[in-house]
Amino acid sequence: MSILDVRPPASLPPPAALPELPVAPPSPRRRRIAAGVGILWLLTSVYMVRPEEQAVVTRFGAVVEPRVLPGIHLALPWPLDRVTWLKVRQLQRLVVGGDLPDAVLGRSQPLVSQFLTGDQNIINMRVVVQYSVGVPSEYLFQTQDVGRAIGSAVESELARRIAHRGVDEILTTGKAAIQEEVRAAAQQRLNQYRSGVELSTVNIESVTPPPEAADAFRDVASARADQSRIVNQAQGYANDVIPKARGEARQMLEAAAAYRQKKINEASGDASRFSQLAAEYSKAAEVTGERLYQEAMAEVLPRIKKVIVDKNGNLDLTIIRKGDPPPSAQKK
Repeated sequence: MSILDVRPPASLPPPAALPELPVAPPSPRRRRIAAGVGILWLLTSVYMVRPEEQAVVTRFGAVVEPRVLPGIHLALPWPLDRVTWLKVRQLQRLVVGGDLPDAVLGRSQPLVSQFLTGDQNIINMRVVVQYSVGVPSEYLFQTQDVGRAIGSAVESELARRIAHRGVDEILTTGKAAIQEEVRAAAQQRLNQYRSGVELSTVNIESVTPPPEAADAFRDVASARADQSRIVNQAQGYANDVIPKARGEARQMLEAAAAYRQKKINEASGDASRFSQLAAEYSKAAEVTGERLYQEAMAEVLPRIKKVIVDKNGNLDLTIIRKGDPPPSAQKK
C-alpha cells in the first residue's frame, strides 16, 4: 500500500455503559453543622458599641458608616462589613519638647525643647497635650500618624506665640494666655488636616532657661519676687493708713461743722437776747441796768475769793475760813 492510500479506520465497538453510583443523602449531623455555621455567620452581622466607644463600619474597605453611636447595631456579615471600635472618651497624652523619661532622669533635648522668644532669648519648654478622638472615620483613615501630626501642629503654633513675647512674660503672667491660644490655633490646623482629633488641654509643664544662663535668670526672678513683695507691703501700708487718714479727716470736718453750728447758734442766741434786753432797757433804763448789774455780780462773785469792807473801813472777819491765806494776800 502506497503512502497515498487512505482508508477509513475500522469502526470501533460502542463503549459499555458505566454503572450509576447511588448518591447518599446528607446525614443529619452534617445538616446541623452547616446550619450552625450559617447561624454563626449571620450572627457576625450583629455588633454592640459600648457607652464610652464609637464605631466605624467599612464595606470592602470603603467607609459606609463613619460614626456609630453606642448601642446594638446590624451590619452585613463578615467579611463583607468590618467594624472598628474606638474609645472616644479616653484622653491620650502627648509630650512636645522632650520625653517624660528624659524629664525624670534630668536629661534635656535641646533640638526639640528650645524656643526663641521675642526678645532674642532662648528657653527650654516642655508641653503636655491631652486629646481624644473627635471624628472616628477621619482618625482612622485620614492621617497615617496622628501623634506626629498633633505634635507638629502644637509645636509650630507654640513657636509662633513664643516668638511674639518676651521671656519675662512667658516665665510669669503669659503662660495661661499662651496655652489657650496654642490650643485653639492647633485645633484649627488639625481640623484643616482632617485628623479627627479634639484637643482637650495644652499645658506648659515646665519653662526653664538654658543651663548657661540659669544663674542670671534666678537673680532676675529673685529681684522680681523682691519687687513684688515690696510693692505688696507698700500697698498694704497704704491700705491701712489711707482709710485711717480719711476717717480722721472726716471726723475733723464733722467736728468743725458741729463747732461752727454751735457758735452760730450761740451767737444767734446772744444777739436775740441782747436785742430783747436792749428793747427792755429802752423802756426802763435805770431798773433794767440795776437788774443786769445784780445778775452779773451774782454770777461772778461766787467764783472768786473776796474780802468785804464796809464803808467805814471795818473788816468782816466772819467770812474768813480756816486754811485761807491772810487778808493781806486775798484779792479785793
